[in-house]
This record gives sequence, C-alpha cells and structure tokens, in this order.
Amino acid sequence: MTKPHVIVYSRPGCHLCDKAKLAISLSELRDHFTFEEVNIELDRELLRKYQYDIPVVTLNGVEIFRHRVNTDEFNRLIQMQL
Repeated sequence: MTKPHVIVYSRPGCHLCDKAKLAISLSELRDHFTFEEVNIELDRELLRKYQYDIPVVTLNGVEIFRHRVNTDEFNRLIQMQL
C-alpha cells in the first residue's frame, strides 16, 4: 500500500507557506505520508496558476488547503487515506 502523498506549492519568502509547512510537520501522522514542496517560481505554469494563492496543499493530487492549513483537519484527511 502506498502512503498518501502531500504536496505544498510555495515560493521562497512566503510566510504563509512557512506556517503551512510547520502545521504539516507537526502532524501526529507525519510518518504515514510522503511530503514534497514545489517552488512555483521554477515552473511558469504553476506560477501563473498559483501566483496569488499560495500555499496550496494537495493530498494525492486533490487540493485540500489554500492559504492556511488546519492541523486537525489535515490529520483527519490523512487518516481517511490510511
């Protein structure tokens, strides 16, 4: 069985992105999912798509948060994938 995959779309210097990554890192389930951070500045299409809406967090390709992450809700969504 594959672990759920979490992606945070962000960019350097984004304080909301830092807060989102911290909320995810504090998850009690952090050993049960894979994590990837994508810098939108390195991809023209991602920059166009998310320029004013970061961070965007996806779980297995589905957007679950935009701008802010709620750790309790994040844990609930990960648990549903296990």
